[in-house]
Amino acid sequence: MVRTKKMLVGAALATLVVAASFASSSAPKAGASGSEPTYTIGLISDLTGGLSSAEQSTPAGVKAGVGYEDAHGYKIKYVVADAGSTPAGALTAAQKLVEQDHVYAVIAVSGLTFAAAPYLLANGIPVIGSASDASEWTTDRNMFSVFGTADYSKVETTDGLFFKLVGAKNIGTLGYSIAPSSSETAEAVAVSAEAAGLKAGYVDAAFPYGSTNVAPTALAMKNAGIDGFVAATDENTAFALITALRDDGVTLKAPLLSVGYGGDLYSAGPSAERNAQGDYFTLSYEPIEMHTAATEKFQDAMKTYAGIKVDPTLNQYIGFLSVVGFVDGLKAAGADPSQAKFIDAMLKIRDWNAAGLFGTHSIGFAMNQRGLGSGADNCIWVTRFSGTTFHLVPGADPICGKIIPGKTVSPA
Repeated sequence: MVRTKKMLVGAALATLVVAASFASSSAPKAGASGSEPTYTIGLISDLTGGLSSAEQSTPAGVKAGVGYEDAHGYKIKYVVADAGSTPAGALTAAQKLVEQDHVYAVIAVSGLTFAAAPYLLANGIPVIGSASDASEWTTDRNMFSVFGTADYSKVETTDGLFFKLVGAKNIGTLGYSIAPSSSETAEAVAVSAEAAGLKAGYVDAAFPYGSTNVAPTALAMKNAGIDGFVAATDENTAFALITALRDDGVTLKAPLLSVGYGGDLYSAGPSAERNAQGDYFTLSYEPIEMHTAATEKFQDAMKTYAGIKVDPTLNQYIGFLSVVGFVDGLKAAGADPSQAKFIDAMLKIRDWNAAGLFGTHSIGFAMNQRGLGSGADNCIWVTRFSGTTFHLVPGADPICGKIIPGKTVSPA
């Protein structure tokens, strides 16, 4: 196994119970009489800079969530703050939302939330969103991730099972050193592949943040004989690597991307669609191609309240469900709760299924339900892009694994 290590450049890269459909977001009694208070929430996301290629779609998901909940009697105002793809920017965004906008809660969908987490904890601000950066989502009692709170240092069987399902034999992985979740995922996928009896021929868990200088990596992967890979990066890096591998004549049985589903790919343009033919894309939720009651209602909300008519992006799922999770927290906390009461109520929610988008699976927000694995019951939903559309993958919607005892990894 070839492992590339570079200098660590920073530390950073899903409610009483929600029923199995959006029917759980029925209007509160107070809302029917117009007495429901208005809550101001803030969104921190990376709308400019290196992480923006994925995260700039997040506000549309939040907009759809706010519109949906408003139609069901909950009054929410939201304010957007750009983290700018830097740790300092994430902290400044949090300070603005708290000190100037006086938000009740924050939705955080940023690879750099860790930089704002101590400030938000010290100020007692509830945070709902995406545990996509570092360990504060596991340790801080005010933070609630809508796709579960993984301990990225643990190794699951899920990825190895997927690669074995689709016939890949030799796996390469790529992650950013700046984000522990990215770096550790790159390492853990390699171990998962090996546990499934496959080879992990190339692992770079310390790739430069946001870089598209992938030619040396593609050549190294070719020389290592890889036929499948995971890019735990943003789509700019991932799409560039796929293009370079194919230009180098590498036949890929299983390019697996953790970003790029739906609108992310379509917005990248025709060349990205051409290069993505046959690529696999993971989600932590049911893809809309499943046409379940939950996916139909989610897609309708995106169209109605945010004007999104193509497949939603992963970040739009997260933005939307962060609002749903916030409202479910309000339901659990009772009438006009303080922020402390809201946090206490969220910590008691142990069976949340993302408005049905986890299918038959669920997560919990309690402290002792964190760090057990990624997603709902260690499940991922996988689609494959062909022609101009995404398609379900038999046996992988979802594919669920388990934690491998005694196997751990650490950031690059």
